[in-house]
Amino acid sequence: MRFFVDTADVEEIRKANDMGVICGVTTNPSLIAKSGRKFEDVIKEITSIVDGPISGEVKATTTDAEGMIKEGREIAAIHPNMVVKIPMTVEGLKAVKVLSSEGIKTNVTLIFSANQALLAARAGATYVSPFLGRIDDISGYGIDLVRQIADIFDVAEDIDTEIIAASIRNPIHVTDCALAGADIATVPYKVIVQMTKHPLTDAGIEKFQADYKAVFGE
Repeated sequence: MRFFVDTADVEEIRKANDMGVICGVTTNPSLIAKSGRKFEDVIKEITSIVDGPISGEVKATTTDAEGMIKEGREIAAIHPNMVVKIPMTVEGLKAVKVLSSEGIKTNVTLIFSANQALLAARAGATYVSPFLGRIDDISGYGIDLVRQIADIFDVAEDIDTEIIAASIRNPIHVTDCALAGADIATVPYKVIVQMTKHPLTDAGIEKFQADYKAVFGE
């Protein structure tokens, strides 16, 4: 399983990229809004940092296929690595069909059922993004959705669409997604940092440092 970082914070993206663990970035209208910057300015800076797929979403207020197609073409024109995020709706599927036929990569977002993922894949989506954390929030089991989608895609054999596990809330989600068959996990920077930590690692470092200082001093 590969890693994307899920943020529009350029400094977080730099830090994650410097760690050498990410190969792409996902953003959404809410993340862009939190940055307080123009969409295109943020996206252009991100493409200068990470050499991999960068998901940029059509406007949240654009609900018709024609509008999504127009915006999708504009997003794709920003940089060769751009992936157009499209919401999972009937109009969204129409947009995915057209954009994919033009060679534009798409990421169908807000997936909450295996049927939605299957429809998106058949429409030509490059990626589908099941939101497991939000399912957990309403007392469901988000990881079961990731596993279902992975199983369906494996059975179909002719589906090349990749699964981006999204709405990741903690390191346990990451482990579960890897075991469930997700191709990619898009993870907030703070969760990536949490994944590096373990109390036994900290204790081991302290022990090695103490032993070294006892023999060699500071």
